Amino acid sequence: MSDSPVLFHTLPAANGMQLGVATLNSEKTLNALSKEMVHLLGRQLQVWDEDESIAMVVLQAAGEKAFCAGGDLQNLYASMREHHASDKKDDLLGNAYALDFFEQEYRLDYQIHTYRKPILCWGHGIVMGGGIGLMAGASHRVVTEKSRLAMPEIAIGLFPDVGGTWFLNRMPGKLGLFLALTGANINASDAVFVKLADLQLPHESKAELLARLQACEWSKQLENNHLRLNHILHEQQHSANVVSTAGPLRQRFDLINQLCSAADLSTIISNICQLDASVVNEDIWLQKAIASLQKGCPTSAWLAHALQERGKHLSLAEIFRIELVAALACTQGHDFAEGIRALIVDKDQKPQWLPGSLDALQPQDGERYFARLWAVEQHPLRDLSAIESLQKRAA
Repeated sequence: MSDSPVLFHTLPAANGMQLGVATLNSEKTLNALSKEMVHLLGRQLQVWDEDESIAMVVLQAAGEKAFCAGGDLQNLYASMREHHASDKKDDLLGNAYALDFFEQEYRLDYQIHTYRKPILCWGHGIVMGGGIGLMAGASHRVVTEKSRLAMPEIAIGLFPDVGGTWFLNRMPGKLGLFLALTGANINASDAVFVKLADLQLPHESKAELLARLQACEWSKQLENNHLRLNHILHEQQHSANVVSTAGPLRQRFDLINQLCSAADLSTIISNICQLDASVVNEDIWLQKAIASLQKGCPTSAWLAHALQERGKHLSLAEIFRIELVAALACTQGHDFAEGIRALIVDKDQKPQWLPGSLDALQPQDGERYFARLWAVEQHPLRDLSAIESLQKRAA
């Protein structure tokens, strides 16, 4: 097998058509998304989009543990350390590596969200952070009995980016805010419930599904191919006799809505952290969620909440543009680098957040996360809406 971090091949299908298959191939790092992987994926998706013989794309990963456990934090950490020690430490645009990484990652995520052809994402195993960024925009998203999804950025001083402001805001009730504040893990059933996935299939059925896809009578009509894939997936689910029970998130839907319905973030956090012992006792999932919030970065909690409030009525392209500014502000600040140091580099599990509490966060501290770094016509992601319009016309 090639040592390339992403592998590409095609499978023959009926009518002379083909399936494009992209495989994340960094099993040792749980397929964490590097800048090279982003570049390779974006370029090949464009090639397949322009190739009329490609009916659809399958996005999968090597190994049994993870589809993608997030972004490549090691190189980001190194770039932040260098930036903080430089004479450009006060410049939000001073970290060229971070700017390029986040710009290209968000551009890829948007490319998937607006892709004309069907993309089947097989989200088996761990799907976190940047992995959800890849999966969220796919037209057809499958989870399995081993899928575990989360946006755990509060643990490292970041925020749920990669379009998280978009898809968390579109979850039922207040579940998106709760997941952002706690980084809680959800299973396949809950992933479907909160619209991060479309259906659940047994992982062992994957080979049979691929065989069905190869036998399908694909056409060059994009909409027909979307419908064909949808039909095949639901047939596969029916034949596999998948029985889905309510996951921990859905089981606590009413409670979470009650906890997170307050008008201000301080009250919401207090509601969650001061839950009555009779509710929390023996509820391991809820205990872990509360502990993650209590140990998490206060500024990350504030930023996740602020972004969801500001992003309620923004387009997807606008969301990616404001997330880029917020991400750059995180790389300039203290907490993001400190979170990576504590959890991944030194692994002491003792991050020292600044400020150390939500109460200590001053109004002016949050201004830089929403600074206007570029004029509208100069924003690195200024063309995203235009890309979407062109693709819709072409379809």
